[in-house]
Amino acid sequence: MPLINDPAVWFKELFVNAGLSYSLSSFLSTIALVLIVILLSWFSNVIAKAIILKIVIRIVKRTTNTWDDIFLEQKVFTRLSHFAPALVIWFMAAWALKAYPAWLVGVHKLTYIYMVITGTVVINSFIEAWHEIYKTLPIARHRHIKGYVQLLKLFIVVITIFVIVSVIFKKDISTLVAGLGAIAAVLILVFRDTLLGLVASIQLSSDKMLKIGDWISIPRRDVDGIVSDITLNTVKVQNFDKTIITVPTYSLVNDSFQNWKGMKEAGIRQVKRSLFIDMKSIRFLDKELKNRLCRIPALKEFIDLTESKTDLSVKDINSMEAPFFNSSQVTNLGLFRFYAEAYLKQHPSIDTGQAIILKHEPIDKGNGLQLKLNLFTKNTQYIPFENLQSEIVEHLLAIMSEFGLKIFQQPTGDDLQTLLKK
Repeated sequence: MPLINDPAVWFKELFVNAGLSYSLSSFLSTIALVLIVILLSWFSNVIAKAIILKIVIRIVKRTTNTWDDIFLEQKVFTRLSHFAPALVIWFMAAWALKAYPAWLVGVHKLTYIYMVITGTVVINSFIEAWHEIYKTLPIARHRHIKGYVQLLKLFIVVITIFVIVSVIFKKDISTLVAGLGAIAAVLILVFRDTLLGLVASIQLSSDKMLKIGDWISIPRRDVDGIVSDITLNTVKVQNFDKTIITVPTYSLVNDSFQNWKGMKEAGIRQVKRSLFIDMKSIRFLDKELKNRLCRIPALKEFIDLTESKTDLSVKDINSMEAPFFNSSQVTNLGLFRFYAEAYLKQHPSIDTGQAIILKHEPIDKGNGLQLKLNLFTKNTQYIPFENLQSEIVEHLLAIMSEFGLKIFQQPTGDDLQTLLKK
């Protein structure tokens, strides 16, 4: 019974009976067996994938744990089904290529390489699944490990390449590894960014310098936004204008960058703004200005307080907790600073637990007297913070004229025309 004992003989006799030569019949019978093996391998892949999915999905639906869902999403189980066609070809190739042993060696090598690559893909999917699980844990908020994950994947790929090369050239893996010393310089040159990125990634993670979700600024690179991804080689930042900038990981260690994480954790944000005052408008408090400012209750109380303390000794003055001014030496700018500080302290969005400082900066380049405001707000969000800054500056600019003060600004075209008309 040749059909049962040896299908190759049956196919060969079938082609010979059809009038073909013996050599051609032998070749066509081999082709027929190869096609059968290919069909069986494809069919085995379909069956294996269907069985795995059916079993896995049923188990996943019955469990309340989300970890198995992640393994399913990363296709760890479905990629295992690719071993089925490889195993079919591996064991049936000898049956199909009995007449061509040289072909059989080549097919076995290719099948072995395919299984090694499939195993690498499955292992990397398994690693990525655990990485996704790690990102759901609380510790992932402070320590990112994507760089380590990519390094582990790269290590597995390198091992896979060694195995494939050893199979193709029939060399022992230890011999290949020993030969790495000769090409170490080339490898360092090729993987320069990867090696630098590895060291930088370890330093960024161990020192807790950066994590996904941090707001960082690197003015030299026009970076000002939120870190969206950290890989072995690059850090991806989405700027507030919605553009995306990638920065080499090692550059964050070599150069300086500003991380606004401390501001977010503290829940406060610093305001640093300046008002440039025309120094010609600064003067002592006269009667007319005093009467006008006394209409503001807080200022009237302050002016009355200073007038009541004009005859105190230096010792009494130094022991006072309230600021002291001699009424004959009070300036409109001094009252304006007192008013600005009182206004900021009563503002609901200002953190009065932090220092509120209004100070003069050194006069420079004839740009007026710079009055600098340093304070902290309770809102760290970008839009409310900018609105609050604008509100404070607008209010102080609008009230400044009540103190007889003028803002300093460079002459405009209208100013020059007015001078020419005079």
